[in-house]
Amino acid sequence: MDVTKRIMPTWRPPALGLAAALAFAAAAQGATLQERVALCAGCHGEDGNSKLEKIPSLAGQPAFFTMNSLFLMREGVRKVDAMASFVKDLTDEELDGLSKHYAALPAKPSGETVDQALAQKGAAVATQRGCGSCHLPTLAGQEQIPRLAKQRIDYLVVTLKSYRDAPRPGADTAMSAAIAGASDEDITALAHFSASK
Repeated sequence: MDVTKRIMPTWRPPALGLAAALAFAAAAQGATLQERVALCAGCHGEDGNSKLEKIPSLAGQPAFFTMNSLFLMREGVRKVDAMASFVKDLTDEELDGLSKHYAALPAKPSGETVDQALAQKGAAVATQRGCGSCHLPTLAGQEQIPRLAKQRIDYLVVTLKSYRDAPRPGADTAMSAAIAGASDEDITALAHFSASK
């Protein structure tokens, strides 16, 4: 029986509350890598490609980026309430294993509708703001720089606005500088462009 059925047979990701998160975290102690991946799948998708609103896809993310993100969450530097109970007891080896697992999976489109006119505008904004210099021209990311290609549009909009409006603790300040002053329209266009790659 898989770990999610052992823990909570009727669990529904959109309704994930504090009690469910705590139950999953308790079951995760001593879990194998595959059991931990099964827990992640509830929100981030069985293949690492999220189908849930504002939840990022992890498939194809550079391993160092994912490991660094999980480390910052585990250490409490980057506060993500929904993740806190999942990451608090991860060992460095588990961070490494999860990161390599997701890096090896292919990124797939989220299924959201990409507005081609916005994507075209986003391509111009990306060129103007130099997105390809760090995220690579393909937006595949590298090292500590995340993959934006095929990422969820709704997640990218929220994330880019957070960089613009209130930079994340532990995040590269170059990103805050790169997105500073961007309009909401430009951010939406960048999200559609990234999802289209």
